[in-house]
Amino acid sequence: MSKNLELSIFEVVGNPLCVASSDGQKVYDRVMAALKEGRNVTLSFRNVTTLTSAFLNAAIGQLYGVFSEDQIRALLTVEDMQQDDIALLKRVVETAKQYFKDPQKFDQALRETMEDDNDDSQD
Repeated sequence: MSKNLELSIFEVVGNPLCVASSDGQKVYDRVMAALKEGRNVTLSFRNVTTLTSAFLNAAIGQLYGVFSEDQIRALLTVEDMQQDDIALLKRVVETAKQYFKDPQKFDQALRETMEDDNDDSQD
């Protein structure tokens, strides 16, 4: 077995629209298995035309709940990504790092925000 895994996001998803978290989960499952084995992973976004934070959260964000930032930086490489998608990925990664640092605090803040929104809609 090769030490490196090169994964075409387009081939995993089956089309250029990477929008559903379920498709991101398919990518995550493959990346997770390789990283657990200590393999280097390269994700190619060639031919991907649409990318959402839901997809990236599922595919990459949840890795931060299992691996350290250093491990991910050492083993995971992303290529062939549009500039605006790189910015989106950076936001997803920052949010994931914050979330996994203190999930209860993050969930509590989300619940409070949702309650405030519900209170506002009652007026």
